[in-house]
Amino acid sequence: MSGKPTVGEYMTREVETVSPDETVATVARRMADSDGHNGFPVTQGRTVEGFVSAGDLLLADDDAPVFTVMTEDLIVAHPDMKVTDAARVILRSGIQRLPVVDDADNLVGIISNTDVVRSQIERATPGKVGKLMRTLSQIHGVELDEERREVAIADLTPTQARVYADELEGRQYELEHGLAEPLVVIDNGGTLYLADGHHRAMAAREGGIETMDAYVIVPRTPIDLGMAKTAEKEGLRVVGDIEVVDYARHPLVETTKRLQ
Repeated sequence: MSGKPTVGEYMTREVETVSPDETVATVARRMADSDGHNGFPVTQGRTVEGFVSAGDLLLADDDAPVFTVMTEDLIVAHPDMKVTDAARVILRSGIQRLPVVDDADNLVGIISNTDVVRSQIERATPGKVGKLMRTLSQIHGVELDEERREVAIADLTPTQARVYADELEGRQYELEHGLAEPLVVIDNGGTLYLADGHHRAMAAREGGIETMDAYVIVPRTPIDLGMAKTAEKEGLRVVGDIEVVDYARHPLVETTKRLQ
């Protein structure tokens, strides 16, 4: 990812919408049954006509059509807009979700305050990937490719023997709120070694999440990885082999206690 992240890179493309003729009661029911939605874009075909929020429905008659209560004075984003600019709009307007429209005013996605936070968390990851690729190239003298893809947690070979319980809780929160950054994985001849993101992978496993987004580094020819030897030495075959260590045993805490 180069340059500043854009709305198009982080928006949700599958958008749940309602039509102008649906009743307030129908939309309220859909909102209550949805996974955290507190508003929907109102569309006619692919064209955005307005936006209806929970507040718009609150005192409306159940049989009233949505177009009579929706907000027509819309604030929208464009896919090429910088995420930082969308963040300013979200912050200043108090709107939690911005419909994203293309040059023809067709709805192509939606960006939320959660997407904005995620974009800032992920910005550090490409730097990690680039540094790891340069290191592997220098040590092993091979050419490497980088891919962005979903990986199955069950297919990952960990290279870190333990994770800490307190940090695991933080990663679980991030996963639940869509804030977790991608994993970093090395695909070495078909074996997927987890290079970065052991707490995130463990949190996903414990939360019943089967796949995660990952930056995948692929050597063009298999290499003799030091982390593979570490995994073998520690008896690490799957993510479930990682030990969860209580925070009280964290090295930093132990050092602090010795200094007290």
